[in-house]
Amino acid sequence: MSEYYFRTSDLAVGYNGKTLIHDIEINIRAGEILTLIGPNGSGKSTILKSITKHLAVIRGDSFIADASVNSMNYKEPSQKLAVVLTERIKGELLTCYDVVATGRYPYTNTLGLLSPEDREKVYDAMRRVNADDLAEKDFTAISDGQRQRILLARAICQEPEIIVLDEPTSFLDIKHKLELLSILRSMAKEKGITVIMSLHEIDFAQKVSDKIMCVKGDVISHFGTPDEIFREDIINELYGITAGTFNIAFGSVELPRPAGEPEVFVISGCGSGINTFRRLQKENRPFYAGILYENDIDCQVARSLAAEVVTEAPFMPVSDAAYERALALMKKCDSVICTGVPIGETNRRIASLIEAAKGLGILQTEGGTEDLPEG
Repeated sequence: MSEYYFRTSDLAVGYNGKTLIHDIEINIRAGEILTLIGPNGSGKSTILKSITKHLAVIRGDSFIADASVNSMNYKEPSQKLAVVLTERIKGELLTCYDVVATGRYPYTNTLGLLSPEDREKVYDAMRRVNADDLAEKDFTAISDGQRQRILLARAICQEPEIIVLDEPTSFLDIKHKLELLSILRSMAKEKGITVIMSLHEIDFAQKVSDKIMCVKGDVISHFGTPDEIFREDIINELYGITAGTFNIAFGSVELPRPAGEPEVFVISGCGSGINTFRRLQKENRPFYAGILYENDIDCQVARSLAAEVVTEAPFMPVSDAAYERALALMKKCDSVICTGVPIGETNRRIASLIEAAKGLGILQTEGGTEDLPEG
């Protein structure tokens, strides 16, 4: 028996017999979250529809606990897989309770009648997504965020082994995005339910997923853990990012650094400079930054936005080379902004840099600089 709960073999997907993506190899264990990322139109939805039998595969197969999905009859997949796709379901004349209750139909008799146990499972699913107060509301009259919760409740109601979701956070505000992803994470880790989904928000994908699949062109460009996938070179190549950079420390994209010769030098540290860096970027004012330790959070952002960053190795005293380079860049500028870096034993020479800026008459402060006692 395979060590993986869900896997694909030699899978090729497409439309009307024409292959769009081939050699799709997915291997995930029970209770893991796999997220598909990639540009719009890259085929993420096509893959999800193919592994759930909403779309006929061109070649290959998917397996749930070594059982072939291609060989399953029409009812078996609905007892193992719950699906939340982007298409809007027609919910005219249906209450939210009615929509969630359709998740129990794979288990009902030919008349589709719900037992008392089925009805309790409907209400339990609605409670789990904090939607029990919507039970009697018209499904067509609720908000997008509420509708997404109802569709997730319907999926939960099926008691699936796998939940497949296509862009589940689309149209949701930040509160409901966080709420929905927290529910999925809880289901995966507490109930052992495997989650396969696509997301546009790569910062959420980085934080919630166990495995990431990058979809671009006619193949899967990368498959692995978030630590393996979320690198600046991989994300920039996947999305074709040229105007800006992917910041691995924040899991987000930074806008391009301003072009031109810098007239501002920023002295910062310990996160004090990030707002200043971004303000200067928005004002289209190129700048230098330093002296920053390589493990400082300010350094992570400065490397994306500053024309040059003067750095020092973590926990080491500021070297002559770093100090002289910072001083030389500072003297080329019209102003030096100090954002309030704490001064301690190892970075004591930052104080000398600040004094030099004072002597040049170009120092501006945007935060107090704390001089820590020696010893």
